[in-house]
Amino acid sequence: MILLKLILAHLLGDFILQPNSWVTAKENKKLKAWQLYAHTLIHFALILLLIRQTEFIKWAITLAVIHLITDIIKLYFQKDQTKRTWFFMDQILHFVIIIIIWSWSQEMSLIPEFFQNEKFLLLITCIYALSQPVSVIIKNIISKWTPDTNSNSSDSLANAGNYIGILERMFVFAFVVTGNWEAIGFLLAAKSVFRFGDLKESKDRKLTEYVLIGTLISFGIAILVGVIYNIISIQ
Repeated sequence: MILLKLILAHLLGDFILQPNSWVTAKENKKLKAWQLYAHTLIHFALILLLIRQTEFIKWAITLAVIHLITDIIKLYFQKDQTKRTWFFMDQILHFVIIIIIWSWSQEMSLIPEFFQNEKFLLLITCIYALSQPVSVIIKNIISKWTPDTNSNSSDSLANAGNYIGILERMFVFAFVVTGNWEAIGFLLAAKSVFRFGDLKESKDRKLTEYVLIGTLISFGIAILVGVIYNIISIQ
């Protein structure tokens, strides 16, 4: 419950109780912005309000101070072109610190037994393998069939295809692990519907075949990894 309350306090303080005007003021004035310190005090107050334990005050102060330092580092190192990267780095660091402080306050190990479980490590390995590593493998497999991009101008988002492939493999893997095989057919059908318009307008048979090969390989690998996970995990 304490960990959940700390996460809730962070979400409220960073996203609900921090107006966009405060974010802009902090970026412009940095250490001179009173909003920076008000934001820190709000986090401190939320932790005390949600947990309500006098012995946790020292940990609340620690969290608030580290949160302030983290925000200051982000403000001074982020650039206009790196704001997105720093946003995610900042949030990840906040959550890591919350978990560390929570484990210290409860006198727990930083690596609970759950994270040392073989099935958990297998799950993490499978999920990671289905992300960028498989994307690289598929790219190399179908590279010899890559259509001429110059002849098919596109307004596609940067790296959108890569992210779509990763997400679809995650869904397929989850469906296989949970035994929802019918959902894989639904996902494949849904992707086909969305892709139909693009492929029809392109009037390029090579592009259609290229997309079909990539999709089937992606789904096939995800299904194979899911089946392997199920076989190993039940042993």
